[in-house]
Amino acid sequence: MSDPPMEYPFYATSRRRLRLPGGRPLETLALEAVARGEVRPEEVGIHAETLRAQAAVAERAGFRQVGAMLRRAAELAGVPDERVLAVYEALRPGRVTPEELEAIARELEEVHRAPRNAALVREAAWFR
Repeated sequence: MSDPPMEYPFYATSRRRLRLPGGRPLETLALEAVARGEVRPEEVGIHAETLRAQAAVAERAGFRQVGAMLRRAAELAGVPDERVLAVYEALRPGRVTPEELEAIARELEEVHRAPRNAALVREAAWFR
């Protein structure tokens, strides 16, 4: 049986279900743990599942576009920051060719399992 949907505020209603990007429970994130070196910088952030839960809340409230944006963010949660920034840079006008955008879209689908983001990159290629 699956868990019921999370509701806002997540920390008050679903605290035990919240995770750090590496999968550790959010409750393990404490200043003392950081000071002892038990929490690495890459562990501080938002877990893809939390972003998907936020998307569901937005969609239930009628904010489809916000939900779609949060679902794209969830796909990117596991992508290294440097790669996300490189994709962002490639999407800026005049930076790359449509063929290069297609290669990025394939990478997003095949390597990072990010089909929503791949579709967004392909859409951008149409305007080049």
